[in-house]
Amino acid sequence: MGFNFKKSTTFRLAQAAKAQRARSGAHLSCIGLHPGQEAVLKILNEEDGKTMSQLALALGVQPPTVTKMVTRLSAQGLVFRRVSESDGRLARVFLSEEGRDRTLQVDRVWKRLEKEALVGIDDKDRKKLRRLLRQVEKNLSASFEDDPGLEAELEAEAKTAEAQANNLRDLEDAD
Repeated sequence: MGFNFKKSTTFRLAQAAKAQRARSGAHLSCIGLHPGQEAVLKILNEEDGKTMSQLALALGVQPPTVTKMVTRLSAQGLVFRRVSESDGRLARVFLSEEGRDRTLQVDRVWKRLEKEALVGIDDKDRKKLRRLLRQVEKNLSASFEDDPGLEAELEAEAKTAEAQANNLRDLEDAD
């Protein structure tokens, strides 16, 4: 019998992430933002004047993605770029007053989304879920360089699964 991916934790996690992104997108569109843009505003609200590279690192995306996001946010008047005083080659990104106001709206959207997502889950389970999700994130963020045995283990599992699939095909062909 093959692996039932629909019963796997990672499939459920992916489905939950898709649902969260869709619901988040619906809420954010009501305040004139697209998913991901709110994170730029929140990061700048915590520490204004970040470079594009710093934003890319904080968001976990490639620099061209940040450039596109900042350009769109700038066109809306939510952020502005200024040449760095210490290094004229760098541009720093700052929130406008309208951008600061929008971060308050983002907070309301996130609170609403949090409530919607966690209906029917008590406080104890919410804390446990946060802890478990942090561990899953940590596990999936680990690279093969961090754990040299991980690549070999995954390769061995893949070979075993392939052998099982071949055996199953042989049995089906014999019928």
